[in-house]
Amino acid sequence: MAADLTKIELLTRREIEARTAGPLIEQFTQAMGKDKALAEVDKVVQRLAEEAGAQFAQALGGNTMEHFHKAPEIWKQGGALEIELEQMDKDKLVFKVTRCRYAEMYRDLGYEELGQVLSCGRDAAFAKGFNPGIQMTRTTTIMSGGPYCDFKFELGS
Repeated sequence: MAADLTKIELLTRREIEARTAGPLIEQFTQAMGKDKALAEVDKVVQRLAEEAGAQFAQALGGNTMEHFHKAPEIWKQGGALEIELEQMDKDKLVFKVTRCRYAEMYRDLGYEELGQVLSCGRDAAFAKGFNPGIQMTRTTTIMSGGPYCDFKFELGS
């Protein structure tokens, strides 16, 4: 039986993952080149994020936008994110992340560049796994040097 990782806050899980994946990715980068290694890592991260989104929907008992509104509370656990909610209704969830401890953690570990793939890269795939009709738009992230992360999740018609 697999361990219930939901008992471990996401920020802690990402740090454990980064401390393991970081050195592996560095080794793969040396062996096959940066672009190829990161492309392969991204494939795995996308698949895992979609699976996590589907599991989240199952745990909530549904995959409506109203169910999805609970996601930011999970993402904020332990002060991992500071969020300014802009819009939340039956078809949309819009917010800005004004502080991202994920970005801080990756920077502190020396894996700032990997944070984009290992963390930010999960968001759209998570939404897709939760409900394939939810589309995510984001134009900037703290991880990539922006002043905030802007998220817009919309349920397509």
